[in-house]
Amino acid sequence: MVISLSLVLLVGIVLVLMIRNGSIKWGPGLVAILFGFLLASSDLAPDIQDFLDSVANAISDIDL
Repeated sequence: MVISLSLVLLVGIVLVLMIRNGSIKWGPGLVAILFGFLLASSDLAPDIQDFLDSVANAISDIDL
């Protein structure tokens, strides 16, 4: 799991650098897709899913 987590961190840093440079083309898009797949298979995936579920529930509870 250490290799997977460090790979997620490395790809995440590359993605942030590509976004900050404004070079979102097919290369950065591929990096973003790889980052998503690597993050989904890490130990952080359940925590991220719980966070997204709580945000979705909070948004659905807002009465306009």
